[in-house]
Amino acid sequence: MRSRHTRRPLAVLAAGLALCLLTAAVTRALTVTASTPPTRTVRASAPPARAVALASASRQAPQAPAAPAAICTSATGKHAKLAARMSRGIAAALQGRSSVVGLAAADTRTGVTCRFHPRRHFHSASIVKVIILGALLRHLMAEHRDLSADQVTLTTEMITESSNSAATTLWDEVGRRHLQRFLNLAKMTRTTLGQGGYWGLTRVTAHDEMLLLRVLKSSNSVLDKPSRAYARSLMADVIASQRWGVTAGAPADVTAHVKNGWLPDPVLWVINSIGLFTGRDRNYRIVVLTRDNPDMTYGVDTVQGVAEVINRDLNPGVTDVVAPSAPYPSWGIPDERIPALLSRS
Repeated sequence: MRSRHTRRPLAVLAAGLALCLLTAAVTRALTVTASTPPTRTVRASAPPARAVALASASRQAPQAPAAPAAICTSATGKHAKLAARMSRGIAAALQGRSSVVGLAAADTRTGVTCRFHPRRHFHSASIVKVIILGALLRHLMAEHRDLSADQVTLTTEMITESSNSAATTLWDEVGRRHLQRFLNLAKMTRTTLGQGGYWGLTRVTAHDEMLLLRVLKSSNSVLDKPSRAYARSLMADVIASQRWGVTAGAPADVTAHVKNGWLPDPVLWVINSIGLFTGRDRNYRIVVLTRDNPDMTYGVDTVQGVAEVINRDLNPGVTDVVAPSAPYPSWGIPDERIPALLSRS
């Protein structure tokens, strides 16, 4: 009896040992199988032939140009297509031009506005003469005085013929305090008056020039109605050789109130043009400022290329338009001579 009971535990122990060995073998087999990726997975990791072909084509074919940024926008979205068309047109007009440009435009009828580097600074050249005129009119308005006969002559020569001597006389007469007062009232906070008598080195932006044009047209507390009408009348009577720029492409039956400026600064040219367009149920503003132009004609062409797009798209269907100006004999003669040491201040 003792010997039989002694053998049974040994048999159980042997069976248990065999079971353990079998379990370990199975576990190792499963581990190896799991660690080896299936053949199907290896085939799936290879790129399909279509993907290879597309990748090869993308390396060989040039990338399509990005869509132009939204230079123009519609206030309500109602004229979003018009704004997009104007954005594309302006971008195309500036494509390849070496001019450094800042521009702005606003149309009351459609609510479309355009902005391209509107806070970039430029030397004003003669467009500052509209600021001088505005400051004079504001000063006289505040003192309840009318323009004197001499002031009428000087302002007329300064705006319609861009007389530098008249501008200097009025710059000195109005004085920096009243000039700055006018800028403050018009909220032209990014405009910096030129130092000393160098009014042509006033630093301006397209944004601030748009504010100036709005002061000349819309009812406001800065200038009364007679003052605004007087300023616009002078800008509408600028001589033919100086009516280039933002007038290009404008309807012939719309009144263009314009002022331009041109200046070698000291070698490359500043070419600026600002305009307010009224009549025939139209009321819109365009400002195009440029610098680093190789010559005056090049800068005028840059401005007029942009202006033609804006005027055309804001006046669809109009065929009787103002043609871009061809060079006049006076082009290339500096509007104002600035010492080279001051021109880049």
